[in-house]
Amino acid sequence: MKPLQELVRPNIWKLAPYSSARNEYAGKEARVFLDANENPYNAPYNRYPDPLQTELKAQLAKIKNVPAENIFLGNGSDEAIDLVYRVFCRPGVDNVVAIEPTYGMYKVCADTNDVSYRPVQLDAHYAMHADSLLRSCDKHTKVIWICSPNNPTGNNMAVEEIEGVLRQFGGIVVVDEAYGDFSSAPVFRTRLQEFPNLIVLNTLSKAWGCAALRLGMAFASKDIIDLFNKVKYPYNVNLLTQQHALEMLNERENVEKWVTILLQERTRLMRAFIDLPVCEQVYPSDANFFLAKMTDAQAIYDYLVEKGIIVRNRTRVTLCQGCLRITIGTKTENSELMGALRQYNP
Repeated sequence: MKPLQELVRPNIWKLAPYSSARNEYAGKEARVFLDANENPYNAPYNRYPDPLQTELKAQLAKIKNVPAENIFLGNGSDEAIDLVYRVFCRPGVDNVVAIEPTYGMYKVCADTNDVSYRPVQLDAHYAMHADSLLRSCDKHTKVIWICSPNNPTGNNMAVEEIEGVLRQFGGIVVVDEAYGDFSSAPVFRTRLQEFPNLIVLNTLSKAWGCAALRLGMAFASKDIIDLFNKVKYPYNVNLLTQQHALEMLNERENVEKWVTILLQERTRLMRAFIDLPVCEQVYPSDANFFLAKMTDAQAIYDYLVEKGIIVRNRTRVTLCQGCLRITIGTKTENSELMGALRQYNP
């Protein structure tokens, strides 16, 4: 890895962060708060939330096996994605490389931040090759994006290929493990000391069933986390999100049950799709969804919408022509989907 100072935008390296009222007395007990121009009535919602989510990070550290100082929490993973650009990429100068197809917000944030985005197609089996990604890099490439399990393809990227990128690329490598709780592959967040250029993303939206909370996680070296905290908005995670997330972290047994049920339903639904006359291929999945190539994806999508069943039409996405992406629902929802598809008459 190049020295961190060489990777960070010079203005960000020199940035003096906003000092919030709640940071200035950190570590001391307080009873009377007359520092932040808050209304003294309507507790607890009248007070600004903990800007660094200390209690929540302490609990996540135990569950994720990552020290609290290596955790950033944001308004969904999208905040962390945007921060990668704002911290490391000079607008109009630097570029990033990403696998293709993949999660669309990597490109949206690149375009928003005026950073050139270089997609590198996966092979016919949706596999990633480190050499292909590295060949697309130049002296202005600051970041490589790898989603594993990947969205929308559903499959894991090979561990050895990700390791190859981490060892050979001098910039930042982001491994997005949003769907990692559904996969048996080893997670990369426990290897931060081995790879100082690694940022791993995770979320409470998927396996934890908390998409409405908008709580995303980034795991990285303390130096990178400090940069994120310097650039983020002061109170980026609200009190209600922090409180409910703490409650959810006590529901690990239920979450594990949900994951088990969803994986069983994934197997059942994928097998049922294979037998459908309108399905040409079902692709392997390590996530809570799968990709299926259909005889006429647009027509089948429109038919399901009329039935009140919403899937994702990915036919316009690179390498996904003719494909629908199916999220695994409850057993009842999945059965309703199959019932509708069996009645479909093109």
